[in-house]
Amino acid sequence: MYTLIIGNKNYSSWSLRPWLALRALDIPFTEELHAFVAHGSHDTFRAFSPTGRVPLLVDGEIRVWDSLAIVEYVAEDHPQLWPADRAARAFARAISAEMHSGFSTLRDICTMNCGLRVKLNTIGPALQVDLDRVDEIWTDGLTRFGGPFLAGASFTAADAFFAPVALRLQTYGLVLSQPANDYAARLLALPALQEWYQAGLAETWREPDHERGFEAVGTITQDLRRAP
Repeated sequence: MYTLIIGNKNYSSWSLRPWLALRALDIPFTEELHAFVAHGSHDTFRAFSPTGRVPLLVDGEIRVWDSLAIVEYVAEDHPQLWPADRAARAFARAISAEMHSGFSTLRDICTMNCGLRVKLNTIGPALQVDLDRVDEIWTDGLTRFGGPFLAGASFTAADAFFAPVALRLQTYGLVLSQPANDYAARLLALPALQEWYQAGLAETWREPDHERGFEAVGTITQDLRRAP
């Protein structure tokens, strides 16, 4: 059985992607969580991860790092991670790669923190470009392949790769077009994503680097997490 090593569920969007892909599609795995440590986790995580980062998939003697590589590796034995239709599969892979490598402003300003609610001071032009592109991708996929998921009737890895965006929309109160908002709501309602979210709220870890920066971008209006 696979072992998936992840970071804090409240913070780790990169860990969420392969975790959700496997959990939502009932692909068996064992979860191993390592909390981020103050002042950087690289040296601590190097004990098990060649990059000093998470997620990491362990399959016997094989170790696979990087969320996209993990999904592609598992898909060799579980092809349902990608759409069966060739056109839909190409779209799903392309948008997953785009999310994997892009949207830096959205990541930097709207850092993942499942348990907080934050009112942004402003939505600048660069952030708006990222939000508009998310909206465009979601609307395109839903229209072209008929929904309710990005590449058709079934949940695939593409939906898992955009799940952290749905959580960010919730955290920061961001609004897209109605079809995109409805899609985000469907993602948030998935039992597997609710499992992750509730576990994130239950965490009592607070890592200073992940907690900083909100005063620069907005105001925390709620903290729904369990108290340390």
